[in-house]
Amino acid sequence: MAVFVQRIRRVDFQKYGAVFALIVLFALSAILSPYFLQYQNLVNILRQVSYTGIIALGMTFIIIAGGIDLSVGSMVAIVGAILVVAINWLLPVFQSELLVILAVAALALILGFAGGAMNGVMVTKGRIAPFIVTLGTMAIFRSLTLYFGNAGEFRSKSEMFGNLGMGSYLYMPIPVWVMLVLAVLMNAALNNTRYGRYICAVGSNSRVAMFSAISVDRVRFFTYVITGVVVGVSSFLLTARFNAVSSTNVGMGFELDAIAAVIVGGTTLSGGRGTIWGTIIGAVILGIINNMLNMIGISPYLQGTVKGLVIIGAVYIQRQRA
Repeated sequence: MAVFVQRIRRVDFQKYGAVFALIVLFALSAILSPYFLQYQNLVNILRQVSYTGIIALGMTFIIIAGGIDLSVGSMVAIVGAILVVAINWLLPVFQSELLVILAVAALALILGFAGGAMNGVMVTKGRIAPFIVTLGTMAIFRSLTLYFGNAGEFRSKSEMFGNLGMGSYLYMPIPVWVMLVLAVLMNAALNNTRYGRYICAVGSNSRVAMFSAISVDRVRFFTYVITGVVVGVSSFLLTARFNAVSSTNVGMGFELDAIAAVIVGGTTLSGGRGTIWGTIIGAVILGIINNMLNMIGISPYLQGTVKGLVIIGAVYIQRQRA
């Protein structure tokens, strides 16, 4: 018994805290609801978290580098709206839904790149605080979406696009596979490349990183670009799921969900340290919490309260460990 306790004490709770929290929450949810462990319910949880989970992967890079991005939800909306307009415009031109979908997929990446680069330039060249920059672009992106959509809905005329959004592969929704593939690639980039080491160095101490011949501005700029690109991916998948974009609702709260997933996953807000797989676990934890609140009859309007408490609690625990 003493040996068992000693081994438990040796476990790095800071490193594996999110895993332990997921296990406990999973077991508790299975006890509280007999429907939780049903396959379709678990798949629905993964599908729901995949869109914000993809965004959270890029947000992990930004937060590790000492930044923040509040514009991701509004960027999802404006990119999605432009994609729908492009689909409806290109369908009579190409007369091939497949070519149109491929074209708008490339357009989503380009738009995401442009949006992220806009944030990155203002943060690095404009020397404006990331919070202020992304708060401003959040308002700009949402306002433009509402204006051009007249506070209404953009609806696609492509049936194939909608089928793609609801498609699955090996019994798993396509967005979940995309999230996992991106997680593998970005985890490799963070842990096995020079750029990944630079991100951690900049987040730990930007002045020391600069004196070590690291281009701090370039490192930070590309964290915003990478996040913009994954926002484009998420927007493409989310727009395909509904085959439409609501200018008032789509992407609302995505920035909160993405930041919460990153923090719950163990990445510190002060920067310098974090993990991609921790972020994935954090996103799943939030998805399970939302699912359980619905199953036990808690008002959906209280889900934001729970997320806020989770963020505050996670940051408090991080500060206690520091």
